[in-house]
Order: sequence, then structure tokens, then C-alpha cells
Amino acid sequence: MKASTAQFNHATALEHLHALVRTPAQMERVLEQIEDRPGIVLYTVVNAENRRRLEQRCAELNLQAVSILDSTLATLGRYLGAPMSSEVGAQRNLDEQYYDRIKALDFAMAHDDGQNVDGLAEADVILLGVSRTSKTPTCIYLANRGIKAGNIPLVPGAELPPQVLTYTKPLIIGLVARPERIAEIREQRLASLHETKASAYANETSVRDEMLKSKRLFAKNRWPTVDVSRRSIEETSARIINIFQEHSR
Repeated sequence: MKASTAQFNHATALEHLHALVRTPAQMERVLEQIEDRPGIVLYTVVNAENRRRLEQRCAELNLQAVSILDSTLATLGRYLGAPMSSEVGAQRNLDEQYYDRIKALDFAMAHDDGQNVDGLAEADVILLGVSRTSKTPTCIYLANRGIKAGNIPLVPGAELPPQVLTYTKPLIIGLVARPERIAEIREQRLASLHETKASAYANETSVRDEMLKSKRLFAKNRWPTVDVSRRSIEETSARIINIFQEHSR
């Protein structure tokens, strides 16, 4: 819905979300609200009776109701040669993958920002980078994909823990960015902390030196790198996942 309405920049979309509508009583309350605030209704209702009631009432109100999963489910059914289960909330089942994600999230929190370096030997991915290269949020996102990731900051004047160079299981990836972009982010960070004194932390020349040293470290050890300058956390993570899958193969 958001992707579709974004294509109509002359109009302002007003979103009314009705989640977890499963009982007839819940459906009736939703229908009352739809009548009060009419518009196009996009739905993913599986229950046959609730669906019939929704479609019937929308027709009475002369409103368009679109089941956004119908074509996808029909295509999957034809491809698999099997009927759908019609199970409500099936995508939220607590399966093995769910628990893998929880374990990965616990791992990311326990091995964030250089904590428990010895434990990183069991990571799937280790991210290295100077301050403000989005190491922590990227690790959290990777954890939600079931990948155990930790990160170590590259700090001026501090050496990388030597044991990291001996790890054979984790894939080590360096995060890089344009120095001016990192300097800008650091300035914003200092401003949020009400820090007004000049600091090498946000000085572009100092940042450029940090970035150069980090790139030399990555090149020396032949670690793959990802430039996060123009990437969102999702885009950075997608690139890391591709590198990780290629490495695993």
C-alpha cells in the first residue's frame, strides 16, 4: 500500500490499520470504522466468513475491497500443486528459524562494540569499522535474518585484538564510508550530546586518516568491504548477506 501510494505524489494517503482481526465481533468494529472513514480497503483476511462479511459491507458502501494476497496464493498453489492451509497467522509460527533469530539477537547484543572478543570465534560474521559506520544496527538486522554477527570498532591508537586474526569460522567484513559523511554524522552525534568543543573525533582530516588506515587493514588481510555511505541498514545488510552466502558456498 505504501509503495503504491508513493506513486501518486499529488495526493496524501491517510492510513488506517486494523491488525489481528479474527473474530466476527472484531470484524464488525472494523466495519464501523470503515464506514466512518471510507476509502480503498486492502485486506489479507483468511477466515471465509469474516472475508464474506467484509466484502459484502464494502459493496454496500460502494467501496473497493482488494485481497492483496489472492493472486500470489493462487500462483503458489498452481506451482506447488497443493491447496493452501487457510491457517490464520501461519507466518508467525514459532519454528526453529524463530529461535535461531532469537539466539542470533542475543549473540549480537553480547558481542556489540568489541565486547566478549573471544566469543566472536563462534560468530558467522564479524563487522569491523571506524565509529559511526552503522556496525551495531547492521548486526541487529543480520540477527533478524538468523545470522550471528558481532562487531569491533576500529579506534585511533588501538590495535585490533590479535586473536581475531586467528579465527577461522567467522567471515570478517570491513565497513567503509566517505570521510565527509562520517564527519557529518559525528558532528550531529556531538551536537545531540551538547558537546560544543572542537574535537578530532569529528574533524574531517582525522576521519580521513582513520578511514585510510582501516582500508589498509582490510586490504592487508583480504577482507571484503562494504561502502555504507549511500546505503540504508537494509541495503548494507543485503550486501553482507550476499557476501556471506558466497563465502559459505
